[in-house]
Amino acid sequence: MTMNSRAIAVLVAAFGVLVLLTQTLFIVKQSEQAIVLSFGSPVRTIHAPGQGGAGLNLKVPFVQQVVKFDRRNIALEAGQEEVITSGQQRLVVDAFIRYRITDPLQFYTALRDERTAADRLERLVNSSLRQILGSASQPDIVSGRRAQLMQQARADVDRRAKASRLGVQIIDLRMRRADLPSQNRDFIFRRMQTARQQEAARLRAGGEQQKREIIAEADKEVAITLATAREQQGEIMGQGDAQRTRIFANSFGRDPSFAAFFRSMQAYEQSLADGQTTLVLSPDSAFFRYFERGPTGGGARR
Repeated sequence: MTMNSRAIAVLVAAFGVLVLLTQTLFIVKQSEQAIVLSFGSPVRTIHAPGQGGAGLNLKVPFVQQVVKFDRRNIALEAGQEEVITSGQQRLVVDAFIRYRITDPLQFYTALRDERTAADRLERLVNSSLRQILGSASQPDIVSGRRAQLMQQARADVDRRAKASRLGVQIIDLRMRRADLPSQNRDFIFRRMQTARQQEAARLRAGGEQQKREIIAEADKEVAITLATAREQQGEIMGQGDAQRTRIFANSFGRDPSFAAFFRSMQAYEQSLADGQTTLVLSPDSAFFRYFERGPTGGGARR
């Protein structure tokens, strides 16, 4: 055998060994579980819940195949479903679930793969939601008993899945939203808008009425206060004038000449204070007697 023939034979043998190893050895990750099939029939499971076997494993080459499934929780978004509440109201419900493959052998036998499982579980979820939410009212679904209803729906879906031997466990079922259908929603929004506008008009009318009442009451209080103040002002001014008259009368009675002098000074001040008053008087007028004789000018002229 020549050198080239030997090299080719070695390469062929190495390739055959490599193919044999790839057909014999396989790895199962910690996040996976597997089923070994022999001519399409399952013969054993690896790393199923409660079972070890993760890591490097062996199978019969060219005879056995390996099918792997996720060992973790799997999320599934269910399609929108329209339900009719106990009050005959339509709601569009959007839900999602989380499930786990607990028996890969049952799962493979009943569903084969996760895509088929998603379709089957979605039908179970929609059926359960129609049944459970159909016995509840809209306020209970939206807020009042939402968590309790979702717990009931989760337990119902889990019971149906076990009864059908799907090999899964429903971990959680949640409702992301529950809305009215678009045509009903528009009608209700318009009705709510009209009701709010009517309420706003009523509140504005009440506010205007209260404003007018407050303004009228304030005007009344102002008028009463001003009238009372004017009355008190007249009384105080009258008392002041009377007291001034008494003081002047007492003062004038004690010294008539000073009283005459004081009145003349007031007359001078009032007559000449603005600088625009013109007086036409004779030089010997009595008006100027205090200019000629001083405070004693009230006596007889010589």
